[in-house]
Amino acid sequence: MKMKNYFKIIALTAILTVVGCSNTKLYESWSAEKKMNRANKFYEKGKFSKAAELYELVVFERNLSETAFAQMRLANCYFNDKKYLEARIEYQELIKLFPDYDEIATAQYRIGLCYMYDSLDPHYTQEETVLAIEAFETFLERFPSDTRRTEVFEYLKEMNYKLLTARYYRGYIYYRMQDFSSALLYLNEIIELGNHDELEENSLYYKSKIYLYRKDAQAVLRSLERMKGYFPDSKKTRKIEKEYNKLLKKLES
Repeated sequence: MKMKNYFKIIALTAILTVVGCSNTKLYESWSAEKKMNRANKFYEKGKFSKAAELYELVVFERNLSETAFAQMRLANCYFNDKKYLEARIEYQELIKLFPDYDEIATAQYRIGLCYMYDSLDPHYTQEETVLAIEAFETFLERFPSDTRRTEVFEYLKEMNYKLLTARYYRGYIYYRMQDFSSALLYLNEIIELGNHDELEENSLYYKSKIYLYRKDAQAVLRSLERMKGYFPDSKKTRKIEKEYNKLLKKLES
């Protein structure tokens, strides 16, 4: 029974492939105007993958007054289908080939969004996050009066905080590896920003733990005083204070 279903799936896949190839050959025989009209109808109905197939053919011809429009629509199709890598490439191509097109600002804005949506969690590499920041900064520089400035500032804030979180995780990993000197480099960087948020609280906590391990009571006290100043009701603050008092008793005995 399972084998029978398997062959059904194979047969269906083959049929769909043949149909897809047939459609492509049919579209290629159409005039550019007909391709655009059909693509626009697909686009308006939200059938973005079908629209993209036709817009791509128009873009490939490179001999129409509507090539820039088709390029933008092709990028939008990928963007709406959450194919952010493909969308970004098409937006970048639009900016390169048609720098004076009237939707260039939107293209630049969406390049930033594509990088942002493709960026990984802070535990992983942050290449896309950095590129998102660069794309949004380019947008602000080139289009200072655009109404999306406020949104972009929020995205930049979010992306920069993501980078900061990634640096905290690096410090934490070094802490777990007992490479305390490297850990302190990252933890101190976050503490010195003075954001008084969860990242600073955690950084102070693990910094204190390092100095407790080293039995450096004065360094622990400095971190503890900062924790009591900004995070007085935190469980982490109470825990460090308790361990600090134990350390003092050991050192005095």
